[in-house]
Amino acid sequence: MKQLISLIFIFHFSNSSSAQGELNIMTFNIRLNVDSDSLNAWPYRKDKVASQVLFYKADVLGVQEALPGQMTDLRKALTGYSYVGVGREDGMNEGEYSAIFYNKTRLTLLNNSTFWLSETPLKPGKKGWDAACARIITWAELKDKRTGKIFFVFNTHFDHIGQVARKKSAGMLLQAVDSIAGKQPALITGDFNAHPQDEPMQIITNVNDKRHLTDTKAVSRTPHYGPSGTFNAFKAMEQSGEPIDYIFFNRGVEVLSHATISESWMGRFASDHFAVLAKVKL
Repeated sequence: MKQLISLIFIFHFSNSSSAQGELNIMTFNIRLNVDSDSLNAWPYRKDKVASQVLFYKADVLGVQEALPGQMTDLRKALTGYSYVGVGREDGMNEGEYSAIFYNKTRLTLLNNSTFWLSETPLKPGKKGWDAACARIITWAELKDKRTGKIFFVFNTHFDHIGQVARKKSAGMLLQAVDSIAGKQPALITGDFNAHPQDEPMQIITNVNDKRHLTDTKAVSRTPHYGPSGTFNAFKAMEQSGEPIDYIFFNRGVEVLSHATISESWMGRFASDHFAVLAKVKL
C-alpha cells in the first residue's frame, strides 16, 4: 500500500511539475488598420484578436503589422501582459511594430532591443537591400518565474517584395539568435513571407549550418492541428496549403503541440493571417 501511495504521489508530482514548465507561444500578424478593409478593418476585429490571445492563454505573443493605435488597443485589452518593441520607422512610435507581449505574472523581462534588417542594423527606418519597407527584429530575454529558466524570444516580419532582402534577413536572423541567445533556448516568431521550400526558409532550417533553427510544427509531439496555410486574405479559407507564419527554436525546447488557429465569427476572421500557437517546454 505504501508503495502504491508513493507511486501515485510521484506520478502526480511529475505531472504537476511538467505542466508548470509548459509555455504557450503565439505568433500573430494582426493586419494593420486600414479603412479600405471595410468591415474587416481593425475596429471590427480588435476584440477578436484579443479574445484569441486570452482564450489560448498565450504566455508569449509576437505580433506583426501592429500600428501605434493598435498597440494601444492591445495594451488595454491584454491587461495581464507587458510588451517590448518600437515602431520600425523611427525606433520609437512611428510605423509598424513587431512587438513581443509577455504574461507579466508568469515571466520577468531581463533585457530587450530592436534592430533593423538592413546593412545598417542600428539605424532606425533604414530599408535593407531590395526591401519595399523597413523591417525589424525585436528580441526579449525572459525568465520564467515558475521554473527559474531563462530564454529568449525573437519576433520579426520579413519583407513581402524583396527576394534579396528576405534571403539576407534569414542570415541576419541566424546570426542574431546565435550571438544574442548564445547557448540559451530561443523561440523565434514571425511572418516570414515565404513558404517552407523557399530560399529564406531553407537557409533558416539548413541542418548543415550549426546555427540553424527548427520549425516547431515539424517536431511537435502531437500532430499539427488546423490548416497548414496561415494566410487567408479575409477570404473564405486559407489561400495556400503552405504557411508563411512560423514559430522556430534553436535548442533546449520540447514541442508538445502545434496549431493554426482558424476560428471565424459569422464568416469573418480576426485577421488576414491565422495565429499560430505552439505549446513548448524548456
